[in-house]
Amino acid sequence: MQLQQLRYFTAVAETLHFTRAAERVHVSQPSLSQQIRALEQELGADLFRRARGNIALTDAGHALLPLARRILADTETARHEVQEVAQLRRGRVRLGATPSLCTGLLPQVLRTFHDLHPGIEIRIEESGSHDLVRELARGALDLALVVLPLPSSSPALSTVELLREDLVVISSPAAPAPPAPLRIADLAGEPLVMFRHGYDLRELTVAACRAEGFEPSYTVEGGEMDAVLGFVRAGLGVAVVPAMVAEGVGGDLRVTPLAGPGLRRTIGLAHRSDVAPPRAARELQRVLLDSRAEEGRQTASASTRV
Repeated sequence: MQLQQLRYFTAVAETLHFTRAAERVHVSQPSLSQQIRALEQELGADLFRRARGNIALTDAGHALLPLARRILADTETARHEVQEVAQLRRGRVRLGATPSLCTGLLPQVLRTFHDLHPGIEIRIEESGSHDLVRELARGALDLALVVLPLPSSSPALSTVELLREDLVVISSPAAPAPPAPLRIADLAGEPLVMFRHGYDLRELTVAACRAEGFEPSYTVEGGEMDAVLGFVRAGLGVAVVPAMVAEGVGGDLRVTPLAGPGLRRTIGLAHRSDVAPPRAARELQRVLLDSRAEEGRQTASASTRV
């Protein structure tokens, strides 16, 4: 049974005339009649009574008509739904990102994407890079913003570098001001507010301290980004955070740069290499890359003017 045959059958059932039905579906009358006969043979029953030019539905035809209309309607709905997704009027993107990027980078990028494609639903998974890589591997995410390089044991992922940013030290204005710029060695004995295990920032900070020959000491550890910022505001210690996050905290925290060579991290946009991201995810990837390219052009232009 073919959809075309159901369309022809419905046209004849509604017009009760083979010639007018053929005109409605833009096909020759002999072709339409041939397809109706083929449908009747497949179903094993006559669908029309043909007597002296008068056409009427048989009992089998009456039984098929509402089913045929429903099938054709569902087919049209399916076509419409797919076109909506293909043309980015509807759909979904599952994006993973580290908490610091959710705070600093994503709000404006997602605002731009939403303005372009308001019908696309955006689902955010906020976690550390290791967790996000696992979620990508099992197909739970379409894209993820992760810290590069990826662990050597990571599954096959395609990545593109998105940005590089410096890390800075934040402290409460009520606490004694640290030297500026601050050396990593100056953190020896300094009470740190530390992120939970699994945070890339924790691993970067601990590795930098150990490279200077000391183990960091913590007043509080185990927090997410918002909690760490709150603990530092309360004067419980200092924390190492991305410059992008520090720029957005306002004037209630002191920001101290690290002395050269300092600490930097590279953020990449990743997806599975064996599966092409959905159309909506590819469009979000384009918006992310365009936003970083535009920011780079603005920074270069400002440097030229100076």
